[in-house]
Amino acid sequence: MDETLRQLGGLLLGSVPTIILLALLYLLYTVIVHKPLRRVLDERRSKTEGAVEKSRADIAAAEARTSEYEQRLREARAALFRAQEARRRAALDARAAAMHEARSEAQAQVKAAKADIERDRQAAQTGLQDQVQALATEIMRRVLQPAGAAR
Repeated sequence: MDETLRQLGGLLLGSVPTIILLALLYLLYTVIVHKPLRRVLDERRSKTEGAVEKSRADIAAAEARTSEYEQRLREARAALFRAQEARRRAALDARAAAMHEARSEAQAQVKAAKADIERDRQAAQTGLQDQVQALATEIMRRVLQPAGAAR
């Protein structure tokens, strides 16, 4: 067993330069390759994430502008509807006023026609009374006239 331990010690002693070379190689790899590569990858990731964040911000801004545009469009439609409603009400009011005026005019014409008819009736009645009076006088004169004097 002593022999085995001695051989093992010799192997271990022979591997020391390999271990030193391996450690040196690891340090050189870390300094020359790994750190610069890590720095480049970190920079790329930050640029990529920055671009993604910028695109997200751009999307949010576009959505806000779209929302604002849609809001203005709704407001414009509402204003247009209100204007149309006001014009419709004005037309209805004008129509109602015209109908009221026409009705008033028709009522005035009917009243004037009734007054004319009443005047004509009064004139006809007066004329008829005058004729009745004249006829009654003529009838009485003929009835009271002697029989031979007629005609």
